[in-house]
Amino acid sequence: MKETLDLGSRIELVPMDQHFNDISIGLYKLNNTAKPFYLVHTYSKLAGSKSRINNIIENMRILGGMEIASDLKLHFRCGCDHHLAVRRLFTESCKINPEKTVTPYPLHITDRKSNCILNVENHGNGQYKVSAAEPVVGIEKRTATVARGLQKLGELVDSNTDANSITFPCKQSHDALIAILLVRAPNVRAAIREAEELANRGQLIAPSAQK
Repeated sequence: MKETLDLGSRIELVPMDQHFNDISIGLYKLNNTAKPFYLVHTYSKLAGSKSRINNIIENMRILGGMEIASDLKLHFRCGCDHHLAVRRLFTESCKINPEKTVTPYPLHITDRKSNCILNVENHGNGQYKVSAAEPVVGIEKRTATVARGLQKLGELVDSNTDANSITFPCKQSHDALIAILLVRAPNVRAAIREAEELANRGQLIAPSAQK
């Protein structure tokens, strides 16, 4: 008989964890709580699976600026769910080798298409602006594209006056979260396609059906 638990609503799934015995790991949003809480869970009872879950939770804390409450529940200090952003954060956190030392990503990236370093500046009140480290012909179009990528991946609000600016609806700073989204923002179509493929693959299953 398969084991089932009341974990809330599953919002993301890694069907095969490449760093730990191909176990499936899910991200759940807890129901009936005053503010959004998230739970990372696997049904696997393999020795070391709990440690792996704790590792992913810690990755999400470091890379996304999340806070860890009781029972290893994750949440954002601002009290918002940041639904799409936390799904991306979870996926990226699962990709990291547990033996690797994790530090927050920088607020800049080398853009392959423009061969230029792109910076993301915190302008306060949840607003961020994408800019180039040096002037390059046509770079304004590229910075605007990256800004739109951040907007789609994080459900940010765009600016009516500046194509390079986006803002978190909560009006709070999320530097670490922006930095992890920036990794995928230059190629947002591929990131969205990857998320769709994950959503269509496998199910989170009980230990009897896992390795």
